[in-house]
Amino acid sequence: KERKEKMKKSTRDAIVIGFALFSMFFGAGNLIFPAYLGNEVGSQFLLGIIGFIITGVGLPLLAIVSCSMGDGTFDSISNRIGKRFSTILTILLFMAIGPMLAIPRTAATTFELAINPFFPNIPPIVAMTIYFLINIFFVFKSSSVIDTLGKYLTPILIILLGSIIIKGIVMPIDQIIGTNAVNVFSSSLLEGYQTMDAIAALLFAGIITKSLKSKGYKKKEMSSMLIQASIVAGIGLAFVYGGLTYIGAQTVNLAPDNIGKTEILILISKSILGNAGPILIGTAMGLACLTTSIGLITTGAEFFQKVSNGKLPYKINALIIALISLAIATLGVDKIISLSVPILNVLYPVSITLIVTTLLNSLINNINTIKLGTYTSLIFGILSIIPGINLDFIPFANIGFPWLVPTIIVIVVGSLVFPNRNKNI
Repeated sequence: KERKEKMKKSTRDAIVIGFALFSMFFGAGNLIFPAYLGNEVGSQFLLGIIGFIITGVGLPLLAIVSCSMGDGTFDSISNRIGKRFSTILTILLFMAIGPMLAIPRTAATTFELAINPFFPNIPPIVAMTIYFLINIFFVFKSSSVIDTLGKYLTPILIILLGSIIIKGIVMPIDQIIGTNAVNVFSSSLLEGYQTMDAIAALLFAGIITKSLKSKGYKKKEMSSMLIQASIVAGIGLAFVYGGLTYIGAQTVNLAPDNIGKTEILILISKSILGNAGPILIGTAMGLACLTTSIGLITTGAEFFQKVSNGKLPYKINALIIALISLAIATLGVDKIISLSVPILNVLYPVSITLIVTTLLNSLINNINTIKLGTYTSLIFGILSIIPGINLDFIPFANIGFPWLVPTIIVIVVGSLVFPNRNKNI
């Protein structure tokens, strides 16, 4: 009987943690990517869905599991490479999911989805300044109002998206045709990068691990629990991302050439829900983006206060983050995404290498091998974004993965040269 109760508890906890993971990765700003991907790949949508889910869903969940193999935090796996390396990489990751990319994207998405379609005469700089003033108000006030709002907004957005996806599957808005897209699988993998959820997962893994510890789980049980929770979260995310990609594929004939990423979502919502669609999806996503950016500014301000040992005060950090985000947000969603490509092409290879070598700890457990592999992925990631350097002679470089083969070779050679005796976790 006691064993049965324990199993019931672990199943219940896995579902609760699974929903928590789903909420963590269910960023409103992410929803523009699968719909746009579907429009790009058309009849090859299934391949697009698989690629997007691997990097947009699978990788973040593996990041959480890898961190749980340490002490639950990103520091525990990045500190193996070196304390300074860990600090610099963590700062860069925080900048990416903060003022450089993610926060500006929430503001630009809100403007393009929730404001501009209905109030076209409002200049972007005015709307976004107001957006960040609202952010700062809640960040300074530390009010529970925005948390409460967030708890209601996510379910509303899920119900709204669920309705759109189910209706779009049962009653397609148009036939799906080919688009002559090439390298669909690899480009879908790279599109999944844009969610930035794998980076967020590394930085926020400690929250999930702490939750499991508070429920009485020990380190040996955590990986199993996280795998179960990941399946729950993965099913939910796969449904949303896969569904939006499939419906996006139905818009090939409906959308004009060079349509923007947010415009695809507006088109889909209007085609399925009628004239009320853009209002509903715009309002829900705008408010959801606001709660996300408030959380990111708060987390970033606290992080930089901690990393500077209090020399950078919380409120000053929040203002600086908001100002940088405002400046970048005025570029618009599509330009922010273009800006993010080279940044993510450097950060993702390093992050993936750290995640995979941690998960394969029983096979790759010499710290020198781990360091060589990590620095190789970093070097080739940097080389790939330098103009004038052509890495197409390397396998998979022409489809966006020039770092992959060199990193694998270095790790294999390193494993042969260095005996596997130094446990890294």
